[in-house]
Amino acid sequence: MTAARPWPVGVDGIAYGGDYNPEQWPREVRLEDIELMREAGVTLVSVAIFAWATLEPREGEYDFAWLDEVMDSLGEAGIKVALATATASPPPWLTRHHPEILPVTADGTVLGQGGRQAYAVSSPLLREYALRMTRVMAERYGDHPALALWHVDNELGCHVPHDYSEHAAVAFRGWLERRYGTIEELNHAWGTAFWSQRYDSFREILPPRAAPTYPNPTQQLDFARYSSDELLAHYRALRDVLREVTPQTPATTNLMLSSAMKWMDYFSWSDDLDLIANDHYLIAAEQRGQIELALAADLSRGVAGGDPWILMEHSTSAVNWQPHNRAKGPGEMLRNSLSHVARGADGIMFFQWRQSKAGAEKFHSAMVPHAGRETDVWRNTVALGRALEALAPVHGSRVLNRVAIVMDYPSWWGSELDSHPTQALRYSEELLRWYTALWDLGVGVDLVPTGTDLTGYDLVLAPTLYTVADEDAERLAEAARSGAQVVVTFFSGIVDENDHVRLGGYPGAFRDLLGVRSEEFHPLQEGELRYLDDGTVADLWSEKTHLEGAEAVRTWADGPLRSWPAITRQVVGEGAAWYVAARPAAEGLETLVNEIVTAAGVEPTVPGLHRDVEAVRRFAEDGTTYLFVLNHSDRDQVVQVSGHEMLTGAAASGALTVHAGAAAVIREN
Repeated sequence: MTAARPWPVGVDGIAYGGDYNPEQWPREVRLEDIELMREAGVTLVSVAIFAWATLEPREGEYDFAWLDEVMDSLGEAGIKVALATATASPPPWLTRHHPEILPVTADGTVLGQGGRQAYAVSSPLLREYALRMTRVMAERYGDHPALALWHVDNELGCHVPHDYSEHAAVAFRGWLERRYGTIEELNHAWGTAFWSQRYDSFREILPPRAAPTYPNPTQQLDFARYSSDELLAHYRALRDVLREVTPQTPATTNLMLSSAMKWMDYFSWSDDLDLIANDHYLIAAEQRGQIELALAADLSRGVAGGDPWILMEHSTSAVNWQPHNRAKGPGEMLRNSLSHVARGADGIMFFQWRQSKAGAEKFHSAMVPHAGRETDVWRNTVALGRALEALAPVHGSRVLNRVAIVMDYPSWWGSELDSHPTQALRYSEELLRWYTALWDLGVGVDLVPTGTDLTGYDLVLAPTLYTVADEDAERLAEAARSGAQVVVTFFSGIVDENDHVRLGGYPGAFRDLLGVRSEEFHPLQEGELRYLDDGTVADLWSEKTHLEGAEAVRTWADGPLRSWPAITRQVVGEGAAWYVAARPAAEGLETLVNEIVTAAGVEPTVPGLHRDVEAVRRFAEDGTTYLFVLNHSDRDQVVQVSGHEMLTGAAASGALTVHAGAAAVIREN
């Protein structure tokens, strides 16, 4: 199972390091950094991400002396570099001379210089300057022995996912013309007969800027598609320069894969990235944040197509940008890191190496904290380096699961548009609720796009698959016919790719598969609960559903839909299709998922574990398996194992105690 994707040149085992910003520090600190990196076991650092203004202080005038020295010092120390194109934030001289490159919000506000990433990605002039800087970097450092990977820009789309400038209007029109060919086709797709929106030419079209009332929904959906594609086009343009100058060096950019970031269709980026890199941060307010972390890691593996990937950024402790931040507790930094490794990450990196003493992120934790070496954070940094060194044999192994969740960014965008049955529906919440129920049962999950071949999965879930093409709906039906348990939740299959309602009753594209027909939605009000016939409750959603071949698994026990089906099941070929036309509370959802998992014949990775003990297995090509056990609970837990515990080097046979907050990795016999 050798990884198909390239890997950073010269980096062996599990890569370890973080963002390194030497331009913030004097030479004596940079020399100390090298010694500390050696002590911590650092093998890979990202350099020059936000260095454009330092490297090119005035247009056409470059200062590379400091970066030359840094590259040489890192190379001599055996530390490899993910070198950035340095284009993530235009220097002040550029925005001063060319303010037309600045991004614009939907209400017409121009976002100015002074933060980061102050550019409209569709600006031809910005592209020209970024390409020039990328070429300068590639030509100067393309043959440097420390260079292992190109880091293109940074977190593209994170701060300005949608730009509404005149540059964007021009680019959007071009995108639409390529998509539809003729204005007649666009008028049909957008349903412009409604509200006198018919267009006579592409020149009349604007981005969905602030309007007196709801903008055209298909226009909004297409603008989301365009925005993702435009950001990808920017990445491709910079990457193509790197491939031209340094074809031997792989390139990537750090994505923002999580249940919170919906702005780009990351699955559509997969083929253009030599390897997948992701940034992820815990939300301090989440009591069980390790679950969303695991979802993000599984999603990163999904975008990578199952290949190993790199965690390009996470935090050693607290971040600075949340309303209420939190320092990490004992063992949490190690558990967070190993959860990513367990789910396919063969590189663990942080923002950042040394905690800044000035700037907007000076209170963001780092590998070297403000307080220096005599700190828990530094001791954790060194301990993690030792742990990852011990886990070097895990590199290249893969995660294999029998459960898939179908995830679709256009459905995320479309389901949360305005003028819908309820504005309370959040796609990410539905995704995380089902993922959590499987987590609590100890069942591993793959997150896959709609076009995936679902052969081999015993259980396939499609939460809120709002917009779906006929061929993608057929893939779910084929999975059921082939023996899988297929689960479709409410507000799925409702519209086609153009956000046109599929007539004849809900859930549209899935009526035949599910054997049901809903005639009307009955969304619930805030705080309103309805009982199901098993005694559990549901909120947010209900609908009047007729059985047309399916059987009722749960019915409504009260309210206007009393005795009507709430959850149904239909036998399909060798498998079955379930429709969940309700949103059960946690207790009811766990019972339902347990019932479905049992029907699918899926077992937990390690049966009988406490719900806050995470167990994940990676499989090597030679048949070796690696079992990761992470104890997120406050009590010691006992696991039955047979093999070799890699973090301690001890033999492990029979009952292995994993202490509260601790982790173990067993190379199994």
